[in-house]
Amino acid sequence: MAGHSKWANIQHRKGRQDAVRSKLFSKLSKEITVAAKMGEPDPEKNPRLRLAVKEAKTNSVPKDVIERAIKKSESGDAQDYDEIRYEGYGTGGVAVIVETMTDNRNRTASNVRSIFSKFGGNLGETGSVSFMFDRVGFITFPGGITDADEMLEAAIESGAIDVESSQEEHNIFCTDGDLNNVSNALELQFGESISSKLIWRPQTTTELGLEEAEKILKLIDALEDDDDVQNVTANFNISEDTLNLL
Repeated sequence: MAGHSKWANIQHRKGRQDAVRSKLFSKLSKEITVAAKMGEPDPEKNPRLRLAVKEAKTNSVPKDVIERAIKKSESGDAQDYDEIRYEGYGTGGVAVIVETMTDNRNRTASNVRSIFSKFGGNLGETGSVSFMFDRVGFITFPGGITDADEMLEAAIESGAIDVESSQEEHNIFCTDGDLNNVSNALELQFGESISSKLIWRPQTTTELGLEEAEKILKLIDALEDDDDVQNVTANFNISEDTLNLL
């Protein structure tokens, strides 16, 4: 669990390098292909593809990999994927949302259920925990580009609903339907953002102790390791003191 912002603390990102990097590239490429297949293969004409390409670039996916993923959408052998959301609870009553993209629903459901069970969680019905989250747009800029007051003013004027600023970064939240417009407006003023995407934002968070934190991070690691899983979000928080013990 690493990161400077409140959101980075809530949305777990693991740091293992080579294997994680390869798996992340694969997941981002899959999202690009699906986004391109659902609309225009031009990011300027396809908001979902634009966001997918931006996220790929943010995570250092090579340009040729991005281009191949887009071209794959136009070929006749491009795989069809279903987007399925799973919801459940982890240790300590932590609510967990798992977003998947799969070509085999039975395999994915079985794997996700097995992982929840193995790490002390319980898979629930769709809707069983998502009511505790808001689906919002999330835009991140480097902290050094401006101060908190100027970013707040610009974000609100562009249609954002909330801003969290620190020395390291500015995190801007907006409604899911306004993400493209807010992102474009802020980028005109401050340059390219670090990231621009849709997320599940917890309405409240559960503070975890060391033992519970270790268990929930193992659950999330296992879920993220599954090839069909695109994103995992949970409503927990870990204090800096506990983080230092992990």
